[in-house]
Amino acid sequence: MGISLRKRVLVTGGAGFLGSHLCRRLLDAGHDVLCVDNFFTGSKDNILELLDNPHFELIRHDVTFPLYVEVDQIYNLACPASPIHYQFDPVQTTKTSVHGAINMLGLAKRVKATILQASTSEVYGDPEIHPQTEEYWGRVNPIGIRACYDEGKRCAETLFFDYYRQHGLPIKVARIFNTYGPRMHPNDGRVVSNFIMQALRGEPITLFGDGNQTRSFCYVDDLIEGLIRLMETPKEVTGPINLGNPVEFTIRELAERVIELTSSSSKLVYQPLPQDDPKQRQPNIDLAEKTLGWKPTIQLNDGLEKTIAYFSKF
Repeated sequence: MGISLRKRVLVTGGAGFLGSHLCRRLLDAGHDVLCVDNFFTGSKDNILELLDNPHFELIRHDVTFPLYVEVDQIYNLACPASPIHYQFDPVQTTKTSVHGAINMLGLAKRVKATILQASTSEVYGDPEIHPQTEEYWGRVNPIGIRACYDEGKRCAETLFFDYYRQHGLPIKVARIFNTYGPRMHPNDGRVVSNFIMQALRGEPITLFGDGNQTRSFCYVDDLIEGLIRLMETPKEVTGPINLGNPVEFTIRELAERVIELTSSSSKLVYQPLPQDDPKQRQPNIDLAEKTLGWKPTIQLNDGLEKTIAYFSKF
C-alpha cells in the first residue's frame, strides 16, 4: 500500500472483544494501528499475535485521562459493555463514557481526525416501538442499575453531536446491537457466552424471565465491516446508524440452538428477569443498507459454531 493511503488509526478499547477484531481488520487493510486499553475488561491475550506486527502499537491507558498522540482516525470503543462488568463500578462506567468521549473528541479536534463512537442499542432502553429506528428517542430509566451504561452512552452521543455542530468535527455514531463471536469474555454474563459455557460444562442453562424476550444476534465479522464502512463515509454522514442483525430470536430459541450445536445434556432453568431488562431488541437497519450498502451475511448457526469452537478451548 502506498504511503499516502496508510492511515494512523487509534482504537480505544482495542484489547476488548470488538476492539481486537477491529485492530486485525485495520492492520489487514494496511493501516498503522494504535491500540489503547486499560485492561479492565480487555485482555492482552486478545491481541497477543499482533504485538510483533511493526504497524501495531499498544498503550496501556485509561481514556478518562487525556491522551496526546497524532492520528488520522479514532474508533472510540472503550467501555465495559456487559451488565456484570459495567455494574461492577458504575461510577467509573459513566466516567469512561462521558470523560472518555470528552477526551477523545478533544484529541480529534486537535489533530483534525474523524472520530467514530461505538454507541449502543441500550440508548433505546426498554423500547415501546419495535423494531427500533434511529429516530426513536428511547425509554431509559435514568436512575436504574443499568443507567450508568445507558445514560453514559446517551450523553456521549450528545457530546459527539455538539462537537459536530459547534466545531465542525467529522463524527460517526454507530448504535451497536447484540454482537457475538470469538474473543468474547467467557464470564461477561451475556447470553451467548453464558449459554455456550454452561452447555459445554453440561450445567443447567439459565434463562431469565420466561425466555420469550427477544434479541437479534450479529456475528462480529459483520459488525466490524459495518463500523469500517461507516468510518469511510463522507463527512456529512454522521449517523446515528443502527448496526445489528435484524433477524429476531427468543432467548429460549438461542438456548436450544446452543444445546443442539454443542450436543450438550444441559437442561433449561428459569430465574426472575433482572431490573430494566428489555423485553424486545431488534434493529431496523434500513439506514445502514441505504447509506453503507451493509447488512449482515453470517447466519446464526454458522456464527455460533465458530464461537463454540473458540470457547471449547477454555
